[in-house]
Amino acid sequence: MRIRERLEKTEARFRELENLLADPQTVRDRNQFQKLSKEMAQLRPIVEGFLQYKKTEKEIESLRHSLDASREDAAMKDLIENELKELEGEQAKREARLEELFLRDMEPNATRDVIVEIRAGTGGEEAALFVADLFRMYNMYAAKHGLRAEVMDLNPTGIGGFKEIIFSVSGQHAYSWFKYESGIHRVQRVPRTEASGRIHTSAVTVAVLPEVAEEEIEIVASDLKIDVYRASGAGGQHVNKTESAVRITHMPTGFVVACQDERSQLKNKLKAMRILRARIFEFRREQQEAAIAKNRKEQVGSGDRSGKIRTYNYPDNRLTDHRIGLTLHSLNQIMDGYLDPVAEALAEDEKVRRLTTL
Repeated sequence: MRIRERLEKTEARFRELENLLADPQTVRDRNQFQKLSKEMAQLRPIVEGFLQYKKTEKEIESLRHSLDASREDAAMKDLIENELKELEGEQAKREARLEELFLRDMEPNATRDVIVEIRAGTGGEEAALFVADLFRMYNMYAAKHGLRAEVMDLNPTGIGGFKEIIFSVSGQHAYSWFKYESGIHRVQRVPRTEASGRIHTSAVTVAVLPEVAEEEIEIVASDLKIDVYRASGAGGQHVNKTESAVRITHMPTGFVVACQDERSQLKNKLKAMRILRARIFEFRREQQEAAIAKNRKEQVGSGDRSGKIRTYNYPDNRLTDHRIGLTLHSLNQIMDGYLDPVAEALAEDEKVRRLTTL
């Protein structure tokens, strides 16, 4: 197994964590205890899988010795060969699963929740309608995996679309399920607003940001410019009587976040700060990656949003992911949240590339 040495180190770290969590001094430090408990929970499925792998490895070795000793007993030989074949098949599946778990664990943001931002690009009202379609797809995709989506802010248009929608996705390995979605998504279809039936091409951008805890990103209050104003709905038809909407400008980076979805100014401010922390975290991560990897833009799942990643062709019921040359003729199912074949193909491609560097 190509990752054997790293798995051995992971098991050693797991044993170290067991001892640390049994130490009364660690138990008294609540923050440290929670941090180490979270790390241990993340390593547990890897270690348990590796222990089973090593147990089966010994069983296979024992059967091979028995096979050598039973050359003259045809019935026993057949019995051992059948059992050996079955165990080797199980071991191959276990090895693939271990590699998958280990590589997922190598992703530093794997266990984080995410904030997803979808914005209309070229295409006007049709692009805004596709923003709504993508949000529906992601919402159903999240639900299929036991994840919870929560709208944080939105900017609706008059006919059911969104110029922009921002939502969070929380649950086990939310980032792992959504990390491949960052980029430009192009749609080809006949718009609802087009009477002549011509196919138009529109585009929207998707950004997937790992959500970070307040203590992970230090934001100095003096670096913030906070404005409050009255929230309004689509077309200005609804205007709050109180100034509940919040706009926060982070002056060092120039990031501006506005939230007006809640009727409470405090709730809007808290949501805006969550989005701001995620943007600053991603900004710093990209700066670090750019400094150590000049080829970052070539990597699937890197978070790079500079290029077109996917085309949704409605007339042909076709989806194409341009990063790996994947084409599927099941767009109708995908738009109903069945995004798994795309995510699995991207994960497999990333797995192969990562294993070649081990």
